[in-house]
Amino acid sequence: MPKTVAIIGAGPVGLAAAAHVMERGMMPIVLEAGHAAGASVREWGHVQLFSPWEYNIDKAAARLLEPTGWNSPDPHVYPTGAELIERYIEPLATRTPLWDVIRTASRVEAIGRIGFDKAKSAGRETAPFEIRYRNGKGPETLLADAVIDASGSWSLPNPAGANGLPAAGERESADRIAYGMPDVRGTARGRYAGKTVAVLGAGHSAMGTLTELAHLRADVPDTRVIWLLRGNDPSKSYGGGVNDKLAARGELGTTFASLVASGRIELEQGFAVSHVASSGDRLRVGAGSACCGRHVVVDELVVATGFRPDLSILSELRIRLDPAIEAPVALAPLIDPNEHSCGTVRPHGARELAQDDPGLYISGMKSYGRAPTFLMATGYEQVRSIAADIAGDRAAAERVELELPETGVCTRGGVESGVAVATSCCGTPPPAPSTGCCGPRP
Repeated sequence: MPKTVAIIGAGPVGLAAAAHVMERGMMPIVLEAGHAAGASVREWGHVQLFSPWEYNIDKAAARLLEPTGWNSPDPHVYPTGAELIERYIEPLATRTPLWDVIRTASRVEAIGRIGFDKAKSAGRETAPFEIRYRNGKGPETLLADAVIDASGSWSLPNPAGANGLPAAGERESADRIAYGMPDVRGTARGRYAGKTVAVLGAGHSAMGTLTELAHLRADVPDTRVIWLLRGNDPSKSYGGGVNDKLAARGELGTTFASLVASGRIELEQGFAVSHVASSGDRLRVGAGSACCGRHVVVDELVVATGFRPDLSILSELRIRLDPAIEAPVALAPLIDPNEHSCGTVRPHGARELAQDDPGLYISGMKSYGRAPTFLMATGYEQVRSIAADIAGDRAAAERVELELPETGVCTRGGVESGVAVATSCCGTPPPAPSTGCCGPRP
């Protein structure tokens, strides 16, 4: 009887995992919390990816799509999140055999092993996994031989507080705070046009939103744009420029640097947010003590400080994660932002991602924990290797089948090496038609 593999999440990496599992003659069951595949991608549909189509389509998924009459997009074009849904995720989820194995509106609440709590060892490795989830009908249970957690981290953005906790008053001010990359020139234009808007963050999500707000300011001059930077060196955010082999990513840094230099984006550096409070009908954002620190008064705050994994569903399983990055211990040294800011991490797979409970793997953006350097193509290579490992094909699991583009500059331990850089892997909203000129975490 073929192995049953439970896959948590029907985003691009989860669907790729299902395609590879199916191709190896095993049975994937995909549990997706949203009402359709790619639910998180749909929330950033306005964002253009840094990586062109050639890096965004998994090979096993493409082989499933080919018999359906699917037309592969131009490999050199950069899609938006909405185009990724329309031209790849939606056809893959609805026109291929994956349609029969995806269970939407199915939110996983806990995973364990039949008959074994976390502390019990003898015979544990042969016990099936028990996945408990909830759908519109109520609680459900799925038994599986292996689990691939590709649930991502989009649903758990980091807070504004520089200490990793919500800033004082942040929750009480939620109506004036947005997280991630709001569509500031599209669906959310009315919220930001003509307002004073602060964006907190140092990665590409922050840069993309700030760039869009600067374009909005060109249309609505009363719009004021403030960049809140926790650190003291804004140049670290600009990236590799023309040396970046993902041209859209390099162009974003170059464009953004010019907007800051021109004053169209105001910079407040060394601004470690500690508290947020109402100030009349506006928002007072402070750094340092409430009485003596610095502050800015704004209408809206956008927090673009990255994401973190939700590990609660794995609490009854044996997992081994780096205590700082919350990534698998073998992967963490490769992506630790304390040591380097490389956007190009060597390909890796089952060996680095397997957990202490045999048959359990953490993949995709979730595998990167709190590190911000994930690329979609990296996730595809991860799940190719994982599927091979579950099938017992150790040679294929160890083989590297991916070459990633370099990013121009790299810092290791704070020292530039001239190899590769990226403080995050988010894109930027589509360019204005007049510029002719980058989802998150492509």
